Amino acid sequence: MKVMARLREVSRTQLWLAALLLCLLYAGSQVHLDERLLYSLSTAYHESSREQRSLWLPEYRVRIDAKPVATVPGNLSGLTWDERRGQLWAVVNSPAELLALDRQGRFLARYPLQGFEDVEAVTYLGDDLLLVAEERRQALVVIPVPTRDGPLQRAGQRSLTLGLHGDDNSGFEGVAYDRAGDRLFVVKEHSPRKLYEIRGLRASLDGDMRLEVIDREAWIEDKDMASDLSSVHYDAHTGHLVLLSDEARMVLELDGTGEMVSFRSLWSGFAGLRDSVPQGEGLTLDDHGDLYLVSEPNLFYAFERR
Repeated sequence: MKVMARLREVSRTQLWLAALLLCLLYAGSQVHLDERLLYSLSTAYHESSREQRSLWLPEYRVRIDAKPVATVPGNLSGLTWDERRGQLWAVVNSPAELLALDRQGRFLARYPLQGFEDVEAVTYLGDDLLLVAEERRQALVVIPVPTRDGPLQRAGQRSLTLGLHGDDNSGFEGVAYDRAGDRLFVVKEHSPRKLYEIRGLRASLDGDMRLEVIDREAWIEDKDMASDLSSVHYDAHTGHLVLLSDEARMVLELDGTGEMVSFRSLWSGFAGLRDSVPQGEGLTLDDHGDLYLVSEPNLFYAFERR
């Protein structure tokens, strides 16, 4: 009888262990732990050479951790750097607003965006021009940098609408601009994830209508560990793209051919983060290479390479 009881006890223990293992395997597959581990191991051999010619995200550490932005109760979304003014521009999607922030995430100014709908992203084009993306409309709208208090009107602004997907709430989530190459990068969050390159944007504003839209599906199709795409930044110093994935809580760096160079997890304990970034919505880098990130509802992060 004692032998049978011990056998039953061993059997129950094995079942619990097997169940625990299955749960761990399932959880790991959901966040693609295997891909992250394999990529980390494969790049360890090339770390020194890649580090010299890339942003090398693993070395970024948080400097400002989950700071609430004053006067913003929620819906904080896209982010971009304006080197001419030495400040950040952010957008709120509801109510639609353009915000000015400093490097410390301090609120500077607010400009209502009248006539705009579901604004999710913003990028600085240079020459006192900003471009904002309306998600549901799949529209890209060029607006002047505000020079005085008061609202900015959508009516009369130059815009480009790309009806590439259905009228739903999974449209354009991020935009980034390469000034030297006159290339605009646009990401769609999910269902499906998409990365587009639009050439000739600034030239078209000057009357030279030679827009070219390129589907960069090949650059992201094998990046399964980034299960969605919520923001994008173009780094002029390296020619690389930086992508933000909210669901995967990670930032990825791609080179000029779409190959992944490095990544940084945004989980609790990584990069010095106290807690995981709850809902990353926008990111950008300044001219010093510091990385800034905003997360809903109203959180601001700053990272620096150490």
